[in-house]
Amino acid sequence: MACSEKVYTLDDLRAWTRREPSFAVLGKPIAHSLSPKMHNAAFAAARERRPELAEYRYFRFEIAPEELADALPLFFEKNFHGLNLTIPHKVAALPVLKKLSPEAEIIGAANTLVRDDALGGWRGENTDGRGFARAAEMQLGVRLAGTHVVLLGAGGAARAIAATALAQNCASLTIVNRSRERAEALVGALAQSQMPDRECRIFSPDEIRNPGFKICDSRESALVVNATSLGLKPDDPSPFPPELLKNGIAVYDTTYGSHTSALVAAARERGVPAADGRSMLAWQGALAFERWTALPAADTFPAADTFPVMFRELS
Repeated sequence: MACSEKVYTLDDLRAWTRREPSFAVLGKPIAHSLSPKMHNAAFAAARERRPELAEYRYFRFEIAPEELADALPLFFEKNFHGLNLTIPHKVAALPVLKKLSPEAEIIGAANTLVRDDALGGWRGENTDGRGFARAAEMQLGVRLAGTHVVLLGAGGAARAIAATALAQNCASLTIVNRSRERAEALVGALAQSQMPDRECRIFSPDEIRNPGFKICDSRESALVVNATSLGLKPDDPSPFPPELLKNGIAVYDTTYGSHTSALVAAARERGVPAADGRSMLAWQGALAFERWTALPAADTFPAADTFPVMFRELS
């Protein structure tokens, strides 16, 4: 019998005999993923209203980058109805997908795959950006419209957050990344997607430590978003200078764990509102669940349906 606590491999998928509808998260590494815990809790909570969901289960698969092109058609063949993609697959999967949602196309990455029998394969979507926006509003009271956004990182999560911030009319977007070339590539990709014309600045981590660096005017609000991996480990340093955390600024750290990250700790020490990434994880998961089941992630924000079930599993 398949077990949602186990880490499965491509070999396990080849031998897969479960015929009931299945779901999974794919990544490498994947053992740390909390997605099975929160999705299976959501399936269990939904069974009273939707008895057919009683046999739905969510699993984790460790799939290497070189295995992805073989794995995705096999998941379809084995009656998986939905997949989540995490590092390093969000961009690599695009050539294998049958179709992309407009949002995933703009972002240039997919974190949610929906089974499409008419197409005979997977449709790619992205729930990361909207999940982030809802998390920032719920936990920090910050709406992206009119807010200066300082984004640390230029990877897959950063792409979704940047695209959403621009689409929701942020006041400006500042990208801080070690590789200027990668940050410029992100800005170029967003420009090609005809995103709204907004001021966009690029800095290195060293440049923001210069005395003259300023996020925004003291009368304006700003949101610092960590989309790097710094914060996953308890001894990781803060990716943003603590001395720049002042009144009018809020902090959202997309990393999460049993510890408090250095960035979140530094913000709270200075009285700056701060949150970790668990709410974003739950929101993007609830939005993916909505795609797969048509059960609403939220009926009327901030009152929600699937989201609180998932968020409780991460607390």
